[in-house]
Amino acid sequence: MVLIIHDISRDTLNTPVYDGDPETSYEMVKSIENGDEYNLSKVSMSVHSGTHIDAPFHYCADGNAINNMRLNTFYGKCTVISVDGILTGEDMEKLLPYCKKRILFHGEGNTFISHSAAIVLASSRVVLVGTDAASIAPPFDENKPHLELARAGIAILENLNLSAIDDGEYDLCAFPVKMGGFEAAPCRAILFEQEKGLN
Repeated sequence: MVLIIHDISRDTLNTPVYDGDPETSYEMVKSIENGDEYNLSKVSMSVHSGTHIDAPFHYCADGNAINNMRLNTFYGKCTVISVDGILTGEDMEKLLPYCKKRILFHGEGNTFISHSAAIVLASSRVVLVGTDAASIAPPFDENKPHLELARAGIAILENLNLSAIDDGEYDLCAFPVKMGGFEAAPCRAILFEQEKGLN
């Protein structure tokens, strides 16, 4: 079996930020091209820039910050599912029997979780939900789905690039950068796939 590695992260510097978030910017503090002995860069950004993990603390005052989340949350079997639109609780109940404990929704940036879907997820064995949209929740109701997932301790993986990924089962690796006390952190999200057939 051949192991295929899929990078499903977006570029942190070039990905548009969520409406209202600080813009991402960078500058070269030192530059070999300008006569310095080494290159040194400085970045200014929201911790929600590019592909990132939302910790429960993002919407829940007593929820875990990113550094207090269990690392095994971000590594293990996951299911990629193509869905378009806003998932209801009824939709979620139908999908869950076919899903692993980590679910990534592929919807060309147009898939969101309603409050009722978040309630269903909160009572399930799911530990992480992800999306290729800028947010897991629809723009008209950001608070309730996030809060429901936060209270259940479910990690949220947002701003994925799933354009080249087929539906199915993979191994996910999406460890957040270790940033003590923050409500979110950037991550490099990877899917591992076992290629089927003879070598």
